[in-house]
Amino acid sequence: MTDVIAGKETQQRLSGIALMCFGVACLCVNDALAKALTASYSPLQIMFMRNIIALPFAILMALKMGGVSALKSTRPVTHLMRTVLWIAATLLFFTSVKLLQLAEATALIFVAPLFITAISALFLREHVGWRRWMAVIVGFIGVVIVIRPGGSTFQPASLLPVATALLYALLMISARWVDARESMWTLMLYLTGCSAFLSSFITPFFWSAIRLEDLWLFVAIALFGTAGMTMMTQAFRLAPAVVIAPLDYTALIWATALGWFIWGEVPDPVTYLGAVVIISSGVFVIVREYMTHRSG
Repeated sequence: MTDVIAGKETQQRLSGIALMCFGVACLCVNDALAKALTASYSPLQIMFMRNIIALPFAILMALKMGGVSALKSTRPVTHLMRTVLWIAATLLFFTSVKLLQLAEATALIFVAPLFITAISALFLREHVGWRRWMAVIVGFIGVVIVIRPGGSTFQPASLLPVATALLYALLMISARWVDARESMWTLMLYLTGCSAFLSSFITPFFWSAIRLEDLWLFVAIALFGTAGMTMMTQAFRLAPAVVIAPLDYTALIWATALGWFIWGEVPDPVTYLGAVVIISSGVFVIVREYMTHRSG
């Protein structure tokens, strides 16, 4: 009996790992599509089209996984607040991939877990030991290495992914104020639906006529974005976060490959050095968080 349970847990972990890897790859394709579309359309229009096309899929997924109750929320104001953060983060990141190499923007957004740790300690009064504080400091040194402020290669646009990471960290932390009885499918549905609704008031001012040959790109970005988020969410349900979360950093491999294949982008060694520092710090924070909760 014990062997059967252990085998089932192993199978779930492997499934979680596979889903996370595929989910990360899908989101990288989503980012590459956004970068391609920013040549002709505003980030706001891209985000609006992605959400409006993805909304029917989000509704169907919520109904399938959570039933009719997944369509309801007891705290709609919290969802609206989270939507504002989500919209701002998306616009900043889409703008950053337009101006930066895809791999560079991806590397800088990896600082999000470090922001979550710092915000939790400074504003939520959660206990963060000196080891995790050192990891946060080292991680931000990695950001400085990538951005190189004051150097000849410094680009102000490099600050956009960092700002995106900060907003993303706030979005993750704000999930704590959503009713605990609401499923992850409800959270995904409200983010998609509210983003489409709120952005619909502003998008007309930035609208460009969509060329027929670009329509498939908008459909693809909606499908890849929705599939990526769904697979990554399911991965965290099947395997422990300490196993799954570090796989998010495989995005750098995909971003580098896509950037090179589509635009001929080749990040310099200093960018990779900074990325390694950021990723190492993030993995340490994730593992240390797991060990702290396990011992507690």
